[in-house]
Amino acid sequence: MFIDLNVPVPTVTFQGTAQPKKAKGKQTQHQQQLPAISFTPAQLNAIEARIDLLIHLGYTVLALNQTVQKKIDPKAHVNILDPLLQQLRKRVGIAFVKRLTIVLDEESEKGFGLTSGNAALFSPYDLIALAPTTFTSFSLACLTHTLPSPLTAHIISLPLTLPRLPFNLKHTLVRTALKNGAVFELSYVGALGGECDPGMSVGGSEGGAGAKRNWWAAAREVVRVTKGKGIIVSGGVTNSADLRAPRDVGNLISILGLAQNIAHDASTRTPQSLILRAQTRRTYRAVFSEPKLVIPKSQPQVIESEPKEATPAPTADSGKVHITREPAEMSMTVNVTEPTPATAVEENPPGPVLMVGKKRGRNDEDGSIEAGELQQGQSENDASKKKKKKKGKFGQPV
Repeated sequence: MFIDLNVPVPTVTFQGTAQPKKAKGKQTQHQQQLPAISFTPAQLNAIEARIDLLIHLGYTVLALNQTVQKKIDPKAHVNILDPLLQQLRKRVGIAFVKRLTIVLDEESEKGFGLTSGNAALFSPYDLIALAPTTFTSFSLACLTHTLPSPLTAHIISLPLTLPRLPFNLKHTLVRTALKNGAVFELSYVGALGGECDPGMSVGGSEGGAGAKRNWWAAAREVVRVTKGKGIIVSGGVTNSADLRAPRDVGNLISILGLAQNIAHDASTRTPQSLILRAQTRRTYRAVFSEPKLVIPKSQPQVIESEPKEATPAPTADSGKVHITREPAEMSMTVNVTEPTPATAVEENPPGPVLMVGKKRGRNDEDGSIEAGELQQGQSENDASKKKKKKKGKFGQPV
């Protein structure tokens, strides 16, 4: 199973809905009507063609990427991936993942909207990625926003096509991000000098041969600092001519110094574990799992209770109990009568008399010997026998 976690989605035009003047300012933020999203037929055809080519190359899991610059504005932000998935053609055996990427710059250092108050805006997305362009935003992304929470960012995408990285990759920051479960993304479109996502382009980035030279130098530095751990490879390609097969991508990044198995895992196991880990954003600090209701396929049959028959009238044999044994096919009739006190005494004659060397004890009702008194009498009889010992001729015991 090969995974591509960066399939860019082009920007769309929003069709604003007219709101009456009387209703302006009287509706809450959630009650306001969001602008309608419309993709042009040319955009839909380009996305469909790119997805078909990715499937032909061997990818089975694709992440549609929506890019936002600087910060998230709760009043203006619109999720364009849900309407897009409804317009795309259904494909059997292909899974689509929704991803949101926020490009951080100097203006984002004061805050870029990744707060608990805007958690409802991020819940529809499966993956959240941060693309820092300054050292302050990079340290915030590694130390703060990778901690387990409903707003955890699991992907850190670095601007590798710049002439030089805008910040140093400190071991402490990188190690903390890897410990929290974040991964570092390498988009192979820069290694080919192809056309990347316009939303991910940063001021000062080059194109063509200069972009390829910058990408190889920066990617080698990322591999050196991370020691090959927590690295994923994605496309980030907008032109279908720049797409590559998963095994070609593995051979490409192995030139950076990665082993063959690690280069293979960069597009298979590592992204798969990342998607599973990203599902914990919907739980409390990734501690509790999301409860699921399991309905059994076969439900037990409900047997309606039959109405009880009326009890028969008493007859002459009503004082008799019939006991029937099915295997032997025998029946026995027992007369049930309530004994009177006088008959009860007569029917229980006194038990046999047993002399044990002491006056016997009897119960008040049936006259039987009590077990405690019988045991006590036997013990005293044994003690008396021990005292009587025979003596010999000279008075010595035999």
